[in-house]
Amino acid sequence: MQRGTEMEERPETELISIPATPRTTSTPEILTPSGLRSPKSAPKSAAAAGTAGWTPTSFISPRFLSPIGTPMKRVLVNMKGYLEEVGHLTKLNPQDAWLPITESRNGNAHYAAFHNLNAGVGFQALVLPVAFAFLGWSWGILSLTIAYFWQLYTLWILVQLHEAVPGKRYNRYVELAQAAFGERLGVWLALFPTVYLSAGTATALILIGGETMKLFFETVCGPQCTSDPLTTVEWYLVFTSLCIVLSQLPNLNSIAGLSLIGAITAITYSTMVWVLSVSQQRPPSISYQPLSLPSFSASAFSVLNALGIVAFAFRGHNLALEIQATMPSTIKHPAHVPMWRGAKVAYVLIAMCLFPVAIGGFWAYGNLMPSGGMLNALFAFHSRDIPRGLLAMTFLLVVFNCLSSFQIYSMPVFDSFEAGYTSRTNRPCSIWVRSGFRVFYGFVNFFIGVALPFLSSIAGLLGGLTLPVTFAYPCFMWVLIKKPSKFSFSWYFHWSLGWLGIAFSLAFSIGGIWSMVNSGLKLKFFKPS
Repeated sequence: MQRGTEMEERPETELISIPATPRTTSTPEILTPSGLRSPKSAPKSAAAAGTAGWTPTSFISPRFLSPIGTPMKRVLVNMKGYLEEVGHLTKLNPQDAWLPITESRNGNAHYAAFHNLNAGVGFQALVLPVAFAFLGWSWGILSLTIAYFWQLYTLWILVQLHEAVPGKRYNRYVELAQAAFGERLGVWLALFPTVYLSAGTATALILIGGETMKLFFETVCGPQCTSDPLTTVEWYLVFTSLCIVLSQLPNLNSIAGLSLIGAITAITYSTMVWVLSVSQQRPPSISYQPLSLPSFSASAFSVLNALGIVAFAFRGHNLALEIQATMPSTIKHPAHVPMWRGAKVAYVLIAMCLFPVAIGGFWAYGNLMPSGGMLNALFAFHSRDIPRGLLAMTFLLVVFNCLSSFQIYSMPVFDSFEAGYTSRTNRPCSIWVRSGFRVFYGFVNFFIGVALPFLSSIAGLLGGLTLPVTFAYPCFMWVLIKKPSKFSFSWYFHWSLGWLGIAFSLAFSIGGIWSMVNSGLKLKFFKPS
């Protein structure tokens, strides 16, 4: 009693001094090159508390506090609220404040929906009917349905693993792979497919964007044009230049508006393409039998390439952790809640775009579908039936979507470039250095696109090589990080799903390589007769 009396007589200011802290895990802030405030590393005391694996508020409950005097009770209650606001005292890397992915942490569920829609709907949907031409109705719909639910489950896994370890946020796909597979093996397994996916998608976007700009010009200009038109390569260069200009936006949150534009345009033109195709008269020689090739091996490789195109339609998991990293996170408000809320809305809309385009496009053109996809089919078969204004609007929406998608898929590569620079110089990139990286990256993709202009083949190979990122690695990561009971259903399920994804990746990659060789390094774009 005497000790309790002494405590009550002691001034409250001498007991504990608790600093005020913002409502994010990143306590101090610094000014980044882009002018936005971003997290700096947490104090040493916070880092030590975060790595101790101990929850300081676990013992503070009303039952425990009731016998304590009022001043001490008030201090402990304040401490509890402070710790809950700070969260799990995440240990942050000071370098994160300089990099495009983690430079700004003011994201929310709306941003998550915009980014996921922009990454999940795009030109890859327009190539899905090409896969159906080799698979037919039954196998086409079945493979598309299985791939959709499989990738939706692995997306949920990545969202949950973002903060699987208390005091640590895995802001990038490679960081999570290192935590699961080890420092070196994680880099070898994840770095190549994620960078290849980002760069390969950017190259494919230059191909489809440049070709669509050419189709737009030909549609608007019509037969009245007397001047010499630009060549396809020159249209690629025009599109690449526009992408480079837009890529000067500094970080992932700063392109949320572009992602919204990309999402709206993707939903609009996906709907317009299949509605216009279905509403027109089908070609007289149409057939729904899968395309048959001279030999069994050629047919088998074509089917594998078609399945790779289906897998490529669901790329985008290499951006899930990065999108979630742009959100603040505390114990009361963890980042996985708004991330999953936005992702659910996005993937419902993605399903409403991909399935009608694949099914409606195959119904309209059957195995007459050009290798370039729905836009080429629409231009080849119905350029004289559909009003020029409506056709031109469809092409223009595709161009806007490709410009927006280029930004979000290029952001992880920009982050890697700047991470290498800041780790060597120990200072943030200047505006000129950052611009130089992005100009260099844009023109490298342009030259690759000029050298390899065959979209349907590169889509199959991209789907095969990057399939583990979406379908296999998240299952392995769940087992290695969450550690379910050995030989339990969860253990068997995730190991089986992961190895099945690896097997599919090898098979689809072989099909994609065969298709690239067989195409003769040439993509045939259909022209009106």
